[in-house]
Amino acid sequence: MTSLFDNSPKKAGYRFPAEWEKHEATWLTWPHKEASWPGKLDKIYAPYCEFIKVVAKGEKVRINVNDEATKAFATSKLVEAGADLSQIEFYFNPSNDAWCRDHGPAFLVNPGTAEPKMIVDWGYNAWGGKYPPFEQDDVIPTRIGDHFGLPVFHPGIVMEGGSVEFNGAGTILTSRACLLNENRNPELNQEQIETFLKECYGAEQVLWVGDGIVGDDTDGHIDDITRFVNANTVLTVLESNPLDENYLLLQENLEELKAMRLLNGEPLHILKLPMPSPVIYEDTRLPASYANFYIANAAVIVPTFRDVNDEPALEIIRQAFPDREVVGIDSTDIIWGLGSFHCLSQQEPAI
Repeated sequence: MTSLFDNSPKKAGYRFPAEWEKHEATWLTWPHKEASWPGKLDKIYAPYCEFIKVVAKGEKVRINVNDEATKAFATSKLVEAGADLSQIEFYFNPSNDAWCRDHGPAFLVNPGTAEPKMIVDWGYNAWGGKYPPFEQDDVIPTRIGDHFGLPVFHPGIVMEGGSVEFNGAGTILTSRACLLNENRNPELNQEQIETFLKECYGAEQVLWVGDGIVGDDTDGHIDDITRFVNANTVLTVLESNPLDENYLLLQENLEELKAMRLLNGEPLHILKLPMPSPVIYEDTRLPASYANFYIANAAVIVPTFRDVNDEPALEIIRQAFPDREVVGIDSTDIIWGLGSFHCLSQQEPAI
């Protein structure tokens, strides 16, 4: 392990910027897997393209597609949505599924060097081997690095972008339920995983909450629970119904957040975000959460669920991001795939 970290991104002065820092682009992988949205794949394209339309107002949108036919189909849907095609680029990187937050490139920056941007290509096993095949998704970061001539670092362990949250000032937030799950890296303990995270993302500390929300097939990704909105503030979801199965675990996470201290010794500033009413489809509880928002240059895009808490959640997020438009997009069909806008996207920072 020592030899791997002798040349780590952190040692070379790279860091993973916070999501609210300026982007060059947002990366997506065009959805095409019927099994991820059984019976609903055709219904997700309208909200998905609306998401792209909003993001494209402030940055490039770079979309991985399987082939020319997929590109043509995607273009037709984007035209229907009225998206600015001059802001959209397609790249032929074949994929197994659409969850670019987890299989896409982790871009790190070091503006003062000859190579100011690099990619970390973690291993990817579709959330503990749940949804094979995943071999095409696993190599997408290196394919993108090769295309753009960027250096690529291979840590050699499994990690997903949705499992980690960043404040841009040296702190990573994650969950024990996901990163300590034996279906990821059973040979590593918590301390070893922290070392990988700090060395590969250019961070100084890792803070841990316990569990993720019910219905989350990722084993507890942090991007459905708690999100940094600035260097010392988080939004965290809470369930108001004591009888709901999310109630206790989210209360326990809140208590852990209250006890955390940042690198400067200060506690987190905690803003509370409601949960929507349970979203059930075909007798399945889906991981619907307002925390799965995406911070783009021009807007913060928030999943909504035709729920009484949609507008209160949007208002809380507006107060957290006074410098950006906050846009709610109906995610009722998209969440059938067990993820939403943050899960589907990965930011590429500007230099």
